[in-house]
Amino acid sequence: MPRANRNFLPGHIWHITHRCHKREFLLKFRKDKRRWLYWALQAKVRYGLIILNFMITSNHIHLLGMILGARGRRPDALPRALQLIESRVAQEYNARKNRGGAFWEDRYHATAIEDGPQLARCLTYIDMNMVRAGAVGHPREWPFCGYYELAREVSAPHERRRGLLVDSGRLIDLLGVADAQALCTRRSEWIDAAIRKARLERDPIWTESVAVGSESYLRDFRADMGNRIGVAEIVRGGIASDTMVLRRTRGNPVHVFGGNNVDLRP
Repeated sequence: MPRANRNFLPGHIWHITHRCHKREFLLKFRKDKRRWLYWALQAKVRYGLIILNFMITSNHIHLLGMILGARGRRPDALPRALQLIESRVAQEYNARKNRGGAFWEDRYHATAIEDGPQLARCLTYIDMNMVRAGAVGHPREWPFCGYYELAREVSAPHERRRGLLVDSGRLIDLLGVADAQALCTRRSEWIDAAIRKARLERDPIWTESVAVGSESYLRDFRADMGNRIGVAEIVRGGIASDTMVLRRTRGNPVHVFGGNNVDLRP
């Protein structure tokens, strides 16, 4: 499991991806996906994790989230939130299966995402994950993702929904839309456009870059991170021709939070 350190910058939006060990399908059963959902909810309560989107597949997860730099908030709150989720999922799986060894790859990757257009593109990239995999024709058909949760919330607004992961209010503010219905409509339009234009290929900028955003955002981010990311350059990249990314060229690994496996016993 990743060890928490202080390379995290509060207030930034982070796209986190983590694969199961050796890309095994250790999350293929609904029971294990639901345990990930449960512990993600606990991470929200314990560490103030703000979840903007998520996707649980059979062998990896996507999490789009942030933690505000509020007074009294631990500077390592995001890594600790991730450690809680993933260590508990691994412990429970190994105990149930009488299994030993690693559940997750040694490191997860974290990419900082600027709000605005790049946030919208990253949301859609996450939403389209299981469509790209050929498992479903539309994200509304996959019950373990943020879009599915939002669509259910909008379709039955008077039904009490406990345990929602996504902070739709925060997402509404970040995207500048009126309400949850408008948010769902906007995201549906982005998804439909991606399906219509057959944008099903994987775009590595969201999972391999240090940060994605405008040139000014990337300059400021690089300055704030200092030598913790080694030598990194701002380049144009990705499927969209106007996308700018901060890409590591030399120095420390791009896995911003770093970490190794630790003992998964309670």
